[in-house]
Amino acid sequence: MFETLKAQPADKILALIQAFRDDPRADKIDLGVGVYKDASGLTPVMRAVKAAEHRLWEAQDTKAYTGLAGDPAFSDAMIALVLGDAVPRDTVAAAAMPGGTGAVRQAFEMIRMAAPQARVFVSDPTWPNHLSILKYLGMETVPYRYFDEETRGVDFDGMIADLKTARKGDVVLLHGCCHNPTGANPNSGEWDTVIKVLLDTGAMPMIDIAYQGFGDGLQEDAAATRQIAAAVPECLIAASCSKNFGIYRERTGILMAVSADASARGLNQDTLAFLNRQNFSFPPDHGARLVTMILTDDALRADWQAELEDVRLSMLGLREQLAAELRRLSGSDRFAFLAQHRGMFSRLGTTSDMVEKLRADHGIYMVGDSRMNIAGLNATTVPILAKAIIDAGI
Repeated sequence: MFETLKAQPADKILALIQAFRDDPRADKIDLGVGVYKDASGLTPVMRAVKAAEHRLWEAQDTKAYTGLAGDPAFSDAMIALVLGDAVPRDTVAAAAMPGGTGAVRQAFEMIRMAAPQARVFVSDPTWPNHLSILKYLGMETVPYRYFDEETRGVDFDGMIADLKTARKGDVVLLHGCCHNPTGANPNSGEWDTVIKVLLDTGAMPMIDIAYQGFGDGLQEDAAATRQIAAAVPECLIAASCSKNFGIYRERTGILMAVSADASARGLNQDTLAFLNRQNFSFPPDHGARLVTMILTDDALRADWQAELEDVRLSMLGLREQLAAELRRLSGSDRFAFLAQHRGMFSRLGTTSDMVEKLRADHGIYMVGDSRMNIAGLNATTVPILAKAIIDAGI
């Protein structure tokens, strides 16, 4: 039977990780893998997570299943974190998922159940796994312009022109903050225009918010998601706890379905539970329970927010240092966009050949489309990267 299987295309990021590991050069720099690293190159366990785990180890007396949608307290805590009071709580159905990826996959499954003919509008570029999952599910995708290769900002006019071609029954996939892979984001006024297009066309937004707290702050990074959810009749929101809680391997995420009124919530909740049952039955609980403990304990939450803010400011500082060093070396402001982007990633806006040149000549690893993980840098490696970029002629 299995001899009929076809080889699948290699995951480019996983292949990049392996190539980095195989490179014997001591001064190589990994800007490919999408995890936060501190100045020593470690992805640390956050203080509040360690404290919560210790409390949980002492107090937990069972490992029995939670419900199909996970612990309701986790849903409550995450809805409050992401949505605040933007919509009434009784209009939001939610279910725990195995990571943000699990939430994205389940959102697409729910869309396919509700509207098999729905087209999903996806930013060009987007996180590659969005397109991979949609292709696997056999769902039609429509790219919309997003990244301006000249300014390295959002091609907002192109974005709006493309979104205006959506129609009722279609879905528009949006990044809530810290766009992956570009780091470029619409401003508040531009989000208002996006909302108007959604209302005019009748298309439903699906928001992927994986980096809340990594951009401009917890509240600021949730602002667009809240604007959208408050304005449209219904939407889906896939949220991840991997980055802002640093619990990548615990696979902790949530999918929220916001409906026009409370009467629709029950059906949405039942559908989320049904989909969980078909895919993995009960969602993982350990990470979700830690997140719940942190978000509902004043001391733990304060410590978590303080450490998260340190992480955010560290990445912002690296951005500013890199932009300044490139300004010094190039004598121009053509790299100023790096300080304006937000989140872990920036897209340098160069060719795959130049990316390969950086790898071959300087041991600098980034994704082929020139996405680089700013958190893979430190104060020592920023000047090395800047010099390599200039030497390569970028």
